[in-house]
Amino acid sequence: MILAPSLLAADFSRLGEQARGVEADADWLHVDVMDYHFVPNLTIGLPVVRSLRPATSLPLDCHLMIADPRRWAVDYAEAGARNVSFHVEACDDPVALAKDLRAAGALAGLAIDRDTPVEPYLPLLENFDTLLIMTIKAGFGGQEFLPHLLDKVRTARRHASSGHLSLRIEVDGGIADDTIAAAAEAGADAFVAGTAVFGADDPAEAVRRLRRHARDAQGSAPVTDIS
Repeated sequence: MILAPSLLAADFSRLGEQARGVEADADWLHVDVMDYHFVPNLTIGLPVVRSLRPATSLPLDCHLMIADPRRWAVDYAEAGARNVSFHVEACDDPVALAKDLRAAGALAGLAIDRDTPVEPYLPLLENFDTLLIMTIKAGFGGQEFLPHLLDKVRTARRHASSGHLSLRIEVDGGIADDTIAAAAEAGADAFVAGTAVFGADDPAEAVRRLRRHARDAQGSAPVTDIS
C-alpha cells in the first residue's frame, strides 16, 4: 500500500519542511505538475522537483498534467522521480513514452482523467507500472470525491488480476478519512491525499489515520509491491 501526500495542498513557502514532516509515515510524495494548457492551473515544475529531490528521503511521485508529456516526462525521471505519470489524453504514443521513462530509471504511470473511460486503455497496461485514476476532474485540489469513478478502479483491478499484471492502481482526488475506504475496497492500492494531510493540524498523524482506514477496508484486495 502506498500513501502519497500531495504537495499541492502544502505551504509552498515550506515545501522541504512539509515533506520532511511526513517522511516517517508516508511512502511517496505526490507532486502535481500543471502547465496552464492541459489543465487551467499552473503549479510546480521541473526546477522545484530538482530542488525537492535532495530535500526529502521520500520517493517523488510526479503527476504530469501537461499538454506535451513526450517533451518533458523523461526530464522528471532524470531529476530523480520514482514514478512519473502522464495523461493518456495528452499523449499519442503512451507505450513509447512508458519505455522511455523506464529506460531513464523511473516507474511509468498512465493517468486517466475524470471523463475518460478506462476500457480502451486496458490492453496498454502491461507496459505500465502504475495506473492513476482521477476521482475528480484534473486541475485543482480540494474538489469533492466522485464515488462513481471507482467503477474504473474496479474494472482496472479485474483486468490486472485476470492478466496477472504487476500494476499499482492509484487514486487521486478527494481522498480523505471518509472516502479512502471505498477506494481501497474498489481495488486501489495507492492513495494521493492533499488537503486531508497538509490541511490537518498534524499531517503525520493524518497519514497514519488514512493508512488505518485503507488497511481496514482492503481485506483481501490484491496488493502489488513495486514501491
